[in-house]
Amino acid sequence: MRTDDTLRSALQADELLLAAEQTLLPDGGPTAGMGVLVRGGRFADQGPLDAVRARAPGVPVLALPQCLLMPGFVDAHHHLTQSFGKALAFGEPSEIFRRIWVPLEGSLDPHGLYLSAKLAALEALRGGFTTVCDAGVRSAHGLEALATATREAGLRCMPGFVCNIDAHDDGGADHARLLAEAESFLAGGAALWHPSLAISIPEAASDRMLHAAARLAGEAGCALQVHVNEHLASVERSLVARGQRPLQHLHVAGALGPHALLAHCTMLTPDEMLVLRDTGSAVAINPVASPWKGNAVAPAQMLAALGVRLGLGTDGTRSDAFRMMDAAESNQRLAFGLASGDSVGGGGRLWLDIAQRGGADAARLGTVTGRIEAGLAADFLLLDLDVPEMTPSWDLGWELVRLASRSQIVSVHVGGRMRLWQGWPTDWDARKLMAEVREVAARQVAAAPIHKVHRP
Repeated sequence: MRTDDTLRSALQADELLLAAEQTLLPDGGPTAGMGVLVRGGRFADQGPLDAVRARAPGVPVLALPQCLLMPGFVDAHHHLTQSFGKALAFGEPSEIFRRIWVPLEGSLDPHGLYLSAKLAALEALRGGFTTVCDAGVRSAHGLEALATATREAGLRCMPGFVCNIDAHDDGGADHARLLAEAESFLAGGAALWHPSLAISIPEAASDRMLHAAARLAGEAGCALQVHVNEHLASVERSLVARGQRPLQHLHVAGALGPHALLAHCTMLTPDEMLVLRDTGSAVAINPVASPWKGNAVAPAQMLAALGVRLGLGTDGTRSDAFRMMDAAESNQRLAFGLASGDSVGGGGRLWLDIAQRGGADAARLGTVTGRIEAGLAADFLLLDLDVPEMTPSWDLGWELVRLASRSQIVSVHVGGRMRLWQGWPTDWDARKLMAEVREVAARQVAAAPIHKVHRP
């Protein structure tokens, strides 16, 4: 497809009638001959091109041959203020949050947190993500830095206000203060800012707080993010301390339900899978985190078959939506499919759905983003299909999972506004940011009390 300045300028109009060669629709998959009207930052209409054109006679059609119009991806689990330490986790045993992430985040000054978050936001947009769920910042200045960075980058963000509290808290002044702060945070939403609550792991809060935070999230219609059953060490620690596995702990405390967004869930018993289904809880599967720093692979296909709500997350590993989907399918084939003779592994359609519509639903943002549908935010990508890797094309859904690359992303749009063109921001200097990150990160990471088991 053409990627000239004329097209770039046309795509920045306030009103667009996009006629791509293929359009990825929520139920029909990649479909030819469609028109999509974007107006006021939202999808205003979609359907057969002639019908949409007839309903919007004054809007010129922008033809996009050899191009796919698709929803932006949703990263259902990220840590935006950890981007300075990406490669520090390579080769490390599990539970690196104790040795790397907590020491790193806690030592960054406000400007370092801002730079880290903006760098992560840039990476996310370059990887095709238009929405990111941040699972909570371990710094007093983190949320302010996160808000500024994601707003400037133009990334839709669901930040988590951390409700960790002493597990022996009896519901006193600290409990009341934290809940009041959480309630105030949830009331502070904005156009690209969708507040949620977070508790790092079940034992990081009292049962009283787990229940109260779940109730508050449920009433507010937002998510409560928790890391659950991620590593063998965390499961065994919970069993020793409480006689319950982490997911059982949440269930007994009354913290599960449609509001619950549970990250990882790589180690689940059959009974726990049924609990997830029966409570309507959602799971953020992190397929890259499993081989890089985990102990197991989440049984995503089984959970999907049971009707458990699923999203895909990067866990801050690498922000590339196409490689994330590829990893998700590969993990399932290696961990489960080979042993059972399953040569399909969910196919392309399952992973595409989980990475877009499923992730939005898991984050309780299904009425905001995740699919091309009238009334939803115009968060979308234009993907170049005129590449050798996807020629000839026989099954575009599966090809997007196994063959597509972020290098094919022509433009990224959030709320109808172009945020990236051919991988780079249209209204701010990314290379200037990267130069400052190199300088600041070297100094602040060196000062952080990080403990690596395997040093370079």
